[in-house]
Amino acid sequence: MPMPTGYGLSRFSANKLSDFLRYMRSGEGVTLAVLCVFAASLFVFPLGLLARVGLSDGAGFSLRPALEMLGQGSVPRALWRSLESATVSAFLSLIAGTGVALLVGLTNVRGKALFTFLLLIPMMIPPHVTAIAWVQAMGPSSPILNTLGIAPAPGSPHPLYGRGGVIALLSVQNMPLVFLVVLAALRALPRELSDAARVAGAGGVVMLRRIILPLLAPALIAAYGLAFVAALGNFGIPALLGIPGRYVTLPVLIWQRLSAFGPSMLADVAVISAVLALVAVTAVLLQTTLLSRTRNALIGAPQQAMRIALGRARPLVEGGLAALVIVTFLLPITALFGTALVVTYGLPLNADTITFDNFREVLFDQSVTARAFRNSTFIAGLAAAIIAGFCILLAKVLAGPQGAGRRVGLGLSTLADMTYAIPGLVISVAFILAFIRPLPILDISIYNTLAIILLAYLCAFFSVALKPISAAFLQLDPALDEAAQVAGAGYGARMWRIALPLVAPAAASGAILVFLTAYNEVTVSALLWSTGTETIGTTIYNYEDGGSTTLAAAMSAVTVIATVFLMVALDMLGRRLPPGVVPWRL
Repeated sequence: MPMPTGYGLSRFSANKLSDFLRYMRSGEGVTLAVLCVFAASLFVFPLGLLARVGLSDGAGFSLRPALEMLGQGSVPRALWRSLESATVSAFLSLIAGTGVALLVGLTNVRGKALFTFLLLIPMMIPPHVTAIAWVQAMGPSSPILNTLGIAPAPGSPHPLYGRGGVIALLSVQNMPLVFLVVLAALRALPRELSDAARVAGAGGVVMLRRIILPLLAPALIAAYGLAFVAALGNFGIPALLGIPGRYVTLPVLIWQRLSAFGPSMLADVAVISAVLALVAVTAVLLQTTLLSRTRNALIGAPQQAMRIALGRARPLVEGGLAALVIVTFLLPITALFGTALVVTYGLPLNADTITFDNFREVLFDQSVTARAFRNSTFIAGLAAAIIAGFCILLAKVLAGPQGAGRRVGLGLSTLADMTYAIPGLVISVAFILAFIRPLPILDISIYNTLAIILLAYLCAFFSVALKPISAAFLQLDPALDEAAQVAGAGYGARMWRIALPLVAPAAASGAILVFLTAYNEVTVSALLWSTGTETIGTTIYNYEDGGSTTLAAAMSAVTVIATVFLMVALDMLGRRLPPGVVPWRL
């Protein structure tokens, strides 16, 4: 007897629905539901509210408020300066970072691990600390230049204030990021391609131009995109160097507008923030499109990287790399510590002027600094732990079998990546809009508390920990989980007894990376802090902005020491992790 029309389709749909309901009632389904609620609360709701306020005319989506704001003189000027500084600095970072990565990844220079570690330290030091260090290293009051007798004349304009200084320091800040991306791509290139080219008689320049650089095209596009987005949302460097030189970018303009108050202040800031977010998202989408068109399919597993012999040029190249570390890291940090050790900013560093009073004051005497260290340590540590826990759950979904659950997980991962690309000041404005009123039902206000900064950290830095944890999950043999399922182990038992012990080192690595990023940041908390909820980043900026340069230098020096200590701890932990989990380990 023939089956009635539509019966098979109905039965198929019923089976699919039954399977879906069974999945949602299982541990995996409950976990996915929790992840969706987490993402909706911290990713979708605040940023969606920002889009509604900034890109709406009251009746629906509209670009009219943004276009009206762009009609004001200060906004288009700040937008142009943001685009100019991000475009030029990202290009300079790309050239320098790619060149250094090629030398480290393809030649026989010595001390690669140490050089890579030292080169990446500036990337982990917050931008406002970098700006303070360079201001103190190059200006007329530089303790190092005054000690050497080569400081600019007193009263002369600082060479870093303005457009050139902003672009130069953004380039220095983001060059290690480009270096890291390109170096990782070089490690993934199969050795056979270069070997075949050399057998065919291709020289180094030809091989670089015809084989290596074309294969690196996706990595170069990704590196440029990351440097562009990082420079676009940078607040510390444009604020400390751009404001004195009257070179105001959009993040700085947002901060200035929000500090000015007024009846329409929050709405205006929301529109400017939406414009900045729109530029960042457009840049990410353009990067994704270019990547899809330049992707190269390689056959075979990566092998050991090339070791092109430099011959007599090796000492010269190694000297150049050492000079790069000295200029980008040791010189500004030495100036920073020099300023922290003098009685008054501008004095040369000698036996008569050296003092440790500045360190004593910021560590023990000033209540605001002690509170800032305590606040930053607490919320950065708590954010790192929460993010690591949720990333373990999401990474397990991403490493699971194909199906609706994994597709939802991929969507959540993409959403996290997009929020990471959005500048921190934009996220701050979004959370102000979302939580300026008391929470419904609970009638509790988290505005002007550490809680709103913590939630903003969860949104801004979630993607930082997801990468290493996902990499660790993808390297696990699925047979382990399948065998446990056959033996009757539930989802919780499999996570606790099998997955968690195996990915714990990667989770710790991701948590430390989040802690490093959140501990010293100023971009996210610049608009969210208040008296009693100061963070390290905002306190350092306020000291420098208020003229207490020696105290700002002392507090910055302490954060540099803490950053290096945590990087060393992460490097030691990396010995137990798969390659690529700790970025700088070769």
